[in-house]
Amino acid sequence: MSGAAYWLPVVFAGLMALSMLIYVVLDGYDLGVGLLLPFASNDEKDMMIASIGPFWDANETWLVLGVGLLLVGFPLAHGIILGELYLPVALMLAGLIVRGVAFDFRVKAREPHKPWWNVAFACGSLLAALTQGVMLGRYLTGFADGWLAWGFALLAGIGLAAAYTLLGAGWLIMKTSGALQAKAVAWARRSLAGAGLSVLLVSVATPLASSHIAAKWFALPEFLLLLPLPLGCIVLFATLWVILPRLAVRQAAGNDNWCWAPFACTVGVVLLSFWGLTYSVFPEVVIGRLDIWHAASDTAALWVIFWGAAVVLPVILLYTAFVYRVFHGKANALTYQ
Repeated sequence: MSGAAYWLPVVFAGLMALSMLIYVVLDGYDLGVGLLLPFASNDEKDMMIASIGPFWDANETWLVLGVGLLLVGFPLAHGIILGELYLPVALMLAGLIVRGVAFDFRVKAREPHKPWWNVAFACGSLLAALTQGVMLGRYLTGFADGWLAWGFALLAGIGLAAAYTLLGAGWLIMKTSGALQAKAVAWARRSLAGAGLSVLLVSVATPLASSHIAAKWFALPEFLLLLPLPLGCIVLFATLWVILPRLAVRQAAGNDNWCWAPFACTVGVVLLSFWGLTYSVFPEVVIGRLDIWHAASDTAALWVIFWGAAVVLPVILLYTAFVYRVFHGKANALTYQ
């Protein structure tokens, strides 16, 4: 296989991976904020929602784009993956719908009803985070049956929720100030150990759950070339462990420099983890069943979709950059006219 028939599926796989990576980072922090919502006071809840208000709808665009690219670029894989993940996908969509409804209704709800919408937003965030992790775990095991495979999927669900919590705490440290910012630092310090342990357990369990992935990771010289990935994660977690207590002291003294560092370090962990997962899977789009070339659409169809993606993707990137540029800086109180 050569020419466009070879490289077009590679391009589409890269675009799909990029979309999912951006989704995990961007929607991950607002899901994390939702997971932290029950631990804040009423006024702090409003500020937490305000910190994600301008962004969260656009963040979910990347999930739609990633799934859309899977459908049009790799229809055979789309049918297998969504067929195997029918239940967790349905639960994830239910969680995202509940979050969306609660986000809008809590703003104008009367005081007796507002706590219930807060609970709905938090529960929707938890359901979406857990099911996304379960889907990842099921995918990495090749949709194997048995309690070990499902146990690994549940472990991946808890791990992803912990990572989202750390992302959300880092976002709040960067976007808020005062008492809420101090709480966010405390939340980050508490979630750090859980997120680190989850990354470790999932990293150890992944090659055990899939012999295909184990063969790719532990062959020489690939093992030595991939060693910087786990070492980089260890360095970033250690950096977070060191800077969070120091950041709390500096912020209590009115010095808010480096408030972005915890979020940046957590994003770094996500990038390294995603890089490792991408290497583990590529070039297969369904582990043990289909590679990207066998699952791809006809080359002529891919060309049409390619030019559409060449227009749509830069527009979404520019819009995302514009939104984050306009609403940069600290969050303001949430108000509706």
